[in-house]
Amino acid sequence: MAAEVYENAIEECTEETSSSTPEDLTSQKREERLRKFRELHQKRNEARKLNHQEVVEEDKRQKLPSNWEARKARLEWELKEEEKKRECAEKGIDYERAKLMDISADEAEKWERKKKRKNPDLGFSDFAAAQLRQYQRLTKQIKPDMNEYQQEREKRGEDFFPTADSLYHGTHVPSKEGVDRMVADLEKQIEKREKYSRRRAYNDDADIDYINERNAKFNKKAERFYGKYTAEIKQNLERGTAV
Repeated sequence: MAAEVYENAIEECTEETSSSTPEDLTSQKREERLRKFRELHQKRNEARKLNHQEVVEEDKRQKLPSNWEARKARLEWELKEEEKKRECAEKGIDYERAKLMDISADEAEKWERKKKRKNPDLGFSDFAAAQLRQYQRLTKQIKPDMNEYQQEREKRGEDFFPTADSLYHGTHVPSKEGVDRMVADLEKQIEKREKYSRRRAYNDDADIDYINERNAKFNKKAERFYGKYTAEIKQNLERGTAV
């Protein structure tokens, strides 16, 4: 039965093919080609539109600041923090306590290590680096008075932002509170410097390889930086076996 159905279907297809004229076949091929052409044309327009959108987005990204992604993440984090603070305030919960409850022990330990690495003591390299480090440490401690800043800005007007033609230098008179803050800060620096400028203990058993105090300090610095490279040479010279 299935064989008969299959043979009948083949005969019907053969009859349809034989009944169609060459003109109909040509017309069908032409319609098929036009349909494919329209599809390709539509896909090309879609690709062109997508490429234009990508170019516009890339141009926008290039015009943004280099640290835009970090600033965006920071702003999103600050918004989430403000929202959490508001929720805790509405519920009468201590925000710091609620925040610590969401932090695991591993994250807390990682955060402590990161805080310690934030301002590591790199030691002495040269006087310029030491001066820059001290400047950054001192400026980090400054807490500006924004009310005084706004008053001075309103008082000076356009002269508050001096240019090459401005004569602002020498006309500013600091307030008594500002002078007191500067004096207190200088006194703290002097007190701290006196603690760290104490004379080091003298070792009677140490080898004397210097001719004066200044030469002794130089030798100590040289030993600290290059001692591990010159230890063998120094031992050979002391034994008299140097080549």
